[in-house]
Amino acid sequence: MPKPPPPLESHAVCLAYDERPVINALDLSLPQGQISVLVGGNGCGKSTLLKAFARLLKPRQGSILLDGRDIHQQPTRQVAQRLAMLPQGPTAPEGLTVHQLVRQGRYPHQGWLQSWTAEDEARVDQALKDTDLTSLAQTPVDALSGGQRQRAWIAMSLAQDTDLLLLDEPTTYLDLTHQIDILDLLAELNRRSGKTIVMVLHDLNLACRYAHNIVAIRQGEIYAQGHPDKVVTEAMVRDVFQLGCRIVRDPLFDTPLCVPYGKAGVPQPDGARYASDT
Repeated sequence: MPKPPPPLESHAVCLAYDERPVINALDLSLPQGQISVLVGGNGCGKSTLLKAFARLLKPRQGSILLDGRDIHQQPTRQVAQRLAMLPQGPTAPEGLTVHQLVRQGRYPHQGWLQSWTAEDEARVDQALKDTDLTSLAQTPVDALSGGQRQRAWIAMSLAQDTDLLLLDEPTTYLDLTHQIDILDLLAELNRRSGKTIVMVLHDLNLACRYAHNIVAIRQGEIYAQGHPDKVVTEAMVRDVFQLGCRIVRDPLFDTPLCVPYGKAGVPQPDGARYASDT
């Protein structure tokens, strides 16, 4: 049997805003059933590329393929049944409850003549359960904490019942506890259901902890792609982030751990930094 195509891939894709190029002739294939994380400096094109994969931005050149077919040649409803996208900082109408928000994830499965079904309700209930929001179903979204609100949007994406989930900086504006809660939830969804998850993260150490596949982007091009052990090196951090660091092993997770020391040079000898305090 022929090998199935990757769920998402780009071929010589060029992306731009107005006349400003952002992504240049980029080829990228994202592995099935894994968590892929896009990393890179501000303005390198991470979020732009994610928008293109979600069909929110059309390439100037090249193509985005969903299951081996041009995503822009597929019906919108068909794409929405295959792929869910959570943008950065989404907002809900005032007064909308968690249950009402999560119900919206079922819209791609509704037709002109198809009414709300028991299966639709079951998907909504399961999404609320998976995100630990069942007890808050009737709570207005704007009354939730930041972490609860983010889980509500993820629940909506889960109710959409897609095999592909794209998230643009899902931990932005969350404290460390809620960041870990969200990433643990996504990792569990990947383990339990085999969802292919693609997200943009700013925290390189969290990317190493949760990703199977890291894509490092520099100035609109792929600098490196692969397992964190292969991609996250001192040279990569220097070239992609313009930052000096040491890469050590995380003592709890045995993943690469980036210890930055800035652009000023190598770390000072032990105690030198605090010599003036003694």
